[in-house]
Amino acid sequence: MDPVIVVGAGPVGLTLALALAAHGVPSVLLDEGLGKDEPRPARTVVLREDTAGLVMRLGCATPDRAALSWSGWRSLRRNQLVRDVPLGEGPESGSPPAPVHLPQHALTRGLRAAVAAHDLIRLVPLSRVDTLEQDASGVTVHTKDPDATWWRGSYLVGCDGARSTVRKLLDIRFPGRTAVERHAVAALRVELPWPGEAVLHRQPPWRAVGPEVTARPLPGGVWRLDWLLPPSGELVTPEALIARIRETLAGWCGETPPYELLDTGVYTVHHRLALRWRVKRAFLAGDAAHLLGALGTQGVDEGLRDAENLAWKLAHAWHHGASELLLDSYQAERRTAVAARLRAADQSLPILRGGGGLRTLVAGGARGHDTLLFDAHLGYGPLGAPPSYAHSPLAPQHAQAHIAVGTPPGAPVTEAWATAPDGTSVRLRARLGRGRFLVVLVAPGTGVWDRRHWMTAGVMPRLAEAVNALPVESELLVTESYPGAAAHTVLLIRPDGHLVASFAGVRPAELFAAADAARGGPPGASRADDDPAPRASARSERAATVN
Repeated sequence: MDPVIVVGAGPVGLTLALALAAHGVPSVLLDEGLGKDEPRPARTVVLREDTAGLVMRLGCATPDRAALSWSGWRSLRRNQLVRDVPLGEGPESGSPPAPVHLPQHALTRGLRAAVAAHDLIRLVPLSRVDTLEQDASGVTVHTKDPDATWWRGSYLVGCDGARSTVRKLLDIRFPGRTAVERHAVAALRVELPWPGEAVLHRQPPWRAVGPEVTARPLPGGVWRLDWLLPPSGELVTPEALIARIRETLAGWCGETPPYELLDTGVYTVHHRLALRWRVKRAFLAGDAAHLLGALGTQGVDEGLRDAENLAWKLAHAWHHGASELLLDSYQAERRTAVAARLRAADQSLPILRGGGGLRTLVAGGARGHDTLLFDAHLGYGPLGAPPSYAHSPLAPQHAQAHIAVGTPPGAPVTEAWATAPDGTSVRLRARLGRGRFLVVLVAPGTGVWDRRHWMTAGVMPRLAEAVNALPVESELLVTESYPGAAAHTVLLIRPDGHLVASFAGVRPAELFAAADAARGGPPGASRADDDPAPRASARSERAATVN
């Protein structure tokens, strides 16, 4: 079969190509540029725990080498400390997990290095797409000079940014709001009173700073500072930015300390959502499909989730054939999740930026306000939490054998230690993204048993037989415990780490039915109607229109 064509070699396109390769699917990655990203210290990325783990599983070591995990989150209002939260490395630390913060060019460089090491990925620079054609068996695109070429692929994904050529060639509308927020940005090397902590200061009592300033640390003593600008479109001159920097640093440090200014810019936030994310064999991902970023929401982070969600579905289609429902589920799940994020931001903006509205709508005054921003920046609540696909078209019908655990169906699974069939101890999330579903048995005490005994004891032989009979490739793991799960609970997990269902004991028929639903039914199965957009997605579009 022809490779998958990925248009755009930014973080999302590179991640998608790597995720496809991890599933054994070849791709052609068409890069409009030369593959050299200009270092811009003021252009940074915040990755949540799950997306940082994704890029590291795909062979990109940048989050370990060039990123900083914040040690805490500090919120100030005027001269008062509102919140001071220590951040940790996950549940074991007893503190909320810390996001990682890194320059975007460093992330892109690390992803490019991982792509270069992969035989299944062909990266083609200076390849600007100008024609896209589809037929029943594939997609054909043409790229312009200097080397005009026709490319043939089984599927195509447009990861080519906010001005996406693929989206325009597919004639997909991109409605939304322009200039939702504007920020002046500076990257500088300086010593601040809170080493390693991210700081949000609202209504600072200094003349030239503005209503809000955020300081986020980077490696090497570098900080990114963002000042919220008035909505009137104020011109940010170099002199005005220097005044903001000096007054902010003096307010925090008592006097302006020595600093080295590395980079500056003005960042304008737009909120847009493509009406369709799939047209036959062509898909959109990342900024080509959505723009967001107000109130700490993270566009690159969402784009990486697009890539993870789509990769396993395209891989299943490439290797085994796929139902229309499986391919449609990408739009139904991801567009709905991003739309909910945009809707939450649009609903919060009048409260957070509207002065007196906070006191009347949010209990607790400044603290309630700060909770909204804390959620957005650190990955909680509707503004920041990892998406759950509880209403996915891939969700199985409820069965009597289904039981509740600490993770709701459709939500990302909690990290846990497990034992693989070869007896090695592994992290649960480390087994994701390999083209297989995971079936996990909760069996307390197995950590102290000899594997030769428990593999042939109790429910294991019957469960292994049930796993081998599933309609999808699956791996059987055993864990001593999982939040909210009793002994002999069986979990079925998708390749992207979302829980399909949990069962009370070994239930082969129910496990098979859930796995069949999660793959969208047998390959080649059609939708229930002939509408080119699935009914579930149409409902999502109507409910998720950006106001």
